[in-house]
This record gives sequence, C-alpha cells and structure tokens, in this order.
Amino acid sequence: MNNEIEIREAVKSDLPVLRLHEQEVVNAERPMNPTIKESGVVYYDLEALIENPRATVLVACHDDKIVATGYALEKPARDYLDHETFAYLGFMFTDPAYRGRGLNGKIIDALIDWATNAGLTEIKLDVYSDNDSAIRAYEKKGFKRHMIEMRLRTE
Repeated sequence: MNNEIEIREAVKSDLPVLRLHEQEVVNAERPMNPTIKESGVVYYDLEALIENPRATVLVACHDDKIVATGYALEKPARDYLDHETFAYLGFMFTDPAYRGRGLNGKIIDALIDWATNAGLTEIKLDVYSDNDSAIRAYEKKGFKRHMIEMRLRTE
C-alpha cells in the first residue's frame, strides 16, 4: 500500500463516493444545527460543480480511495464590495481515519491556488461557531473570523 496522498480534480465517476462524503458532512453538522432535516438532505449539486468551469472539486486519494474533499466556486460579490467575484470554499471533509495528517490543509492550499490562478483575490467559507477544530484549521491557513450569523427560532 502506497502512503502517498494525491490531490486531484474530481470526475463524474467519483460521484457515488462524493455523495457518501456529503452525508458525512451533513451528519457532522447536524449537532451544530438543529434545523437540518432528518433525511433527504443534499447540500451540493456535485455534478454541476464538477462540470462548472468556474469551480473545482478536489479530492485527496490514498491509493484509489477518496479520503478528503473540498470545492471552490466563483460567486458574485455584493455591489458595494471592492471585488466583483470571490471564491467560496465548501465540502471540506476528511475521512475520520485520515484526520490529523494535514489533508484538509493540502486541499485548502490547492483551492487557494485554483482561486489565485483564476484571478480571484477574495476567498470565503462558512464554519459553525461551535466547530472549534475547523476554525483553528482555517485560521492556520490565514482565514480571519469575519461575521457571525445569528438565528432565532420562534416556534
């Protein structure tokens, strides 16, 4: 077994595994967000992201096994900002057996490179305020806390 991790762009044949990883993301976030439905949750249109020339879906592979994921998508910025578009990062997932090996950081570095090469100067992502380990990982890569979303449930 090879110990090398390869970072590559996802392809359509990866979709079944990517959809399983998506459900792992949903399951990990459910305790931090009590409003997530119990079933039938789809966060991402992964096929559209793979096909979009202004997006990239990356996977980290150990041998032939996908062990980490992430995507970057160019999105329009608000009119009042100093940039017209930005890269939005999402689908950050690492298989529990592979955590602690810096794979998330390697995916982020590759996504930042993609955004930079695409001419994007602003990169954003969302993270739950209770997800301290993710926040620390993103701060290690230079991300700064920016805005807090607040919610109120009235029922």
